[in-house]
Amino acid sequence: MPKIKTNSGAKKRFTLTGSGQIKRKHAFKSHILTKKTKKQKRNLTHSGLVAKVDKGNVLTLLALK
Repeated sequence: MPKIKTNSGAKKRFTLTGSGQIKRKHAFKSHILTKKTKKQKRNLTHSGLVAKVDKGNVLTLLALK
């Protein structure tokens, strides 16, 4: 059985933490920022974690499952 290749887009977007969770960036922070409030842009700056229901799919894309 061949090895599964890592998805190139996923490896640029996700990183594993020490506790095994997957770190991600928030969407909607790249353009059309003039109509968004300062608070909204500030809150989108912080990184988030992938939800439990999506964790399996992301691990498959990263060829870790």
